[in-house]
Amino acid sequence: MTDPTLPPEPAPPFDPAALPEPVELLKSNGYVLLLVIGAIIGVPVAAFAYFFLKLVAQAQEYLFTTLPDDLGFHTVPAWWPVPLLVLSGLLVAAAIKYLPGTGGHSPADGFHAAGAIPPIELPGIILAAFATLSLGVVLGPEAPLIAVGSGLGVLAIHLLKRDAPPMAAVVIGVAGSFAAVSTLLGSPIVGAFLLMEAAGLGGALLGVVLVPGLIAAGVGSLIFVGLDDWTGFGTFSLSVPKLPAAASPTGAEFLWAIVIGVAAAVLAAGIKRLALFVRPLVARNSLLFTPVAGLAIGLLVVLFTQVTDRSSSFVLFSGQDQLPALLEGAEGWSVGALVLLMVCKGVAYSISLSSFRGGPVFPGLFIGAAGGVALSSVTDLPMVAGAAMGMGAMTTAMLGLPLTSVLITTLFLSADGVTLMPVVIVASAVSYVASARLTPTPPEDPAPTPGAAPPATT
Repeated sequence: MTDPTLPPEPAPPFDPAALPEPVELLKSNGYVLLLVIGAIIGVPVAAFAYFFLKLVAQAQEYLFTTLPDDLGFHTVPAWWPVPLLVLSGLLVAAAIKYLPGTGGHSPADGFHAAGAIPPIELPGIILAAFATLSLGVVLGPEAPLIAVGSGLGVLAIHLLKRDAPPMAAVVIGVAGSFAAVSTLLGSPIVGAFLLMEAAGLGGALLGVVLVPGLIAAGVGSLIFVGLDDWTGFGTFSLSVPKLPAAASPTGAEFLWAIVIGVAAAVLAAGIKRLALFVRPLVARNSLLFTPVAGLAIGLLVVLFTQVTDRSSSFVLFSGQDQLPALLEGAEGWSVGALVLLMVCKGVAYSISLSSFRGGPVFPGLFIGAAGGVALSSVTDLPMVAGAAMGMGAMTTAMLGLPLTSVLITTLFLSADGVTLMPVVIVASAVSYVASARLTPTPPEDPAPTPGAAPPATT
């Protein structure tokens, strides 16, 4: 007889070896049902992603622009981001400490698939992500959206069929993640590559898992367009529309691609090492030290704005919305200002990775672009080519996902990205190989606290 005072035994992990052959799965009625559920789950996941991103954007606009004016300040004080970042640290630490799921996985471990997310962890993930993003921390929304999409997919399959097999929960969880991240990245194909590389999917089973996700992503994209027409809020575009046309790559640019790839790997290794060094220090007393981490980010913002007289938004936030302004106004930046921007943004990024919850994609893109622009200012390297190679190389070094990094860079730069894709590929490949030698290995997770819930398995 089971002792009611003991915690329930965890469900057995999902074993891919126990699955039938992929062809048998494709022919089964159950797989057709999964396709239908994938299409259905794309609707609420895309709607959540749309309104979550809009709410974050509105909160950022109010807290960093409107509120100072409402309080009587003629201009936003240089110190203004400091208390907001400290508040972010307090809220994130509370979500990590008191809500199930520790607010999602730590971004200092890199970008990886977290498996099917138990729905009970969704409130903590949402609260930690909103407190991180809306209050200026240097992280992006992609990792929380992937986790929330997975959790909503698992919740849907359990509501429809409580005794659903583990494979169904995994596939629909992946479909939910597809729908969430594809709406952010603007393309189901980029979302597919991101999740495929991060999860290490391959073989004949790859298509079986990806197809429901692609359907969910396609439906989600339609929902995004419909919500834009209905609300008038606007879409979340990643393109930089006002760049000069790039010329075809030259032999010199291929040599610069090697230099930029190595430099990005070195810079990314430093960012990761600092994050992994700071994280255990913060974890000792997260309610105290996470706000201190927010304070440190705020002081870096003050340093940058006071020295350069540039907007604090270039150091704050993920950099997704600030990247077009950086590239379109590249001629107005001095080399010293760009170097200081990279230093302040890079250290703030590292501290954010160690202590907060969010995604690592967009800050890496922004820092890489700033480095490429700075290099073009002191050499004969064209600005757009330098920025493109920096974006691809830095994103690869931070994520370890070269295919996704090349695709995201191409998506950002539109026609220029297609023209410059050969040198972006070279820079990303060099960065990928160099990073394997330089990047520190994340420490193993500590032993679970007695009485804590067992980790989710896929």
